[in-house]
Amino acid sequence: MNKKFALIGAAGFVAPRHMKAIRDTGNALVAAMDPNDSVGVMDSYFPAAAFFTEFERFDRHLDKLNRTGNKIDFLTVCSPNYLHDAHIRFGLRLGGEVICEKPMVLNPWNIDPLLEMEKETGRKIYNILQLRLHSSIIALKEKMDNAPEQQNLILTLPTLLPVVYGIILHGKVIRKNPGASPPISASIFLTCFRGFLAPRFKILRTFILLTGLPDFWNLKKQEFVGF
Repeated sequence: MNKKFALIGAAGFVAPRHMKAIRDTGNALVAAMDPNDSVGVMDSYFPAAAFFTEFERFDRHLDKLNRTGNKIDFLTVCSPNYLHDAHIRFGLRLGGEVICEKPMVLNPWNIDPLLEMEKETGRKIYNILQLRLHSSIIALKEKMDNAPEQQNLILTLPTLLPVVYGIILHGKVIRKNPGASPPISASIFLTCFRGFLAPRFKILRTFILLTGLPDFWNLKKQEFVGF
């Protein structure tokens, strides 16, 4: 049976991948939300989907669907990472399963309430670890699986993440550092890779190489769309 999806963070760069996956698997996106309305890509996938720029109206619409026997099966979370756990709880309260981009939380103590909510609601949270499916990562894992066990490793992760995160509104910085800093975000990748690529090896050292974006705050406002 086809599953009904709702998506939060529809104007983000990763959201179209989820829309495509929902379509390609024969399911339906029934509602989406983003404070930015630059979501024309939705029309190419689900032109009949309801779209909202206000969270409260999005909440009201999904509640109405629930009460009329058309509740969603999945909420897909593509919002900023510092909002992930809040939106996961929202999806569980709706009675749906939740698919979330990593990281689910920024602080380890925030994971326990999510585990409790899974038990309370009987619903599941699914985290996206898409890099494990990347061809270069698969090739690297195969190489490491065949390497001598005594080998020690030093991992280095170059990143183009900007040195400072911030919230952009109408092209202006209204608040800096609302969520995870680039080192925290990059460390999530390292943690994932350490467990996936090299479970048999001793990791001597890890590095996060921040290349930064020197003109980060000079980017045009249209380059900061949605979440």
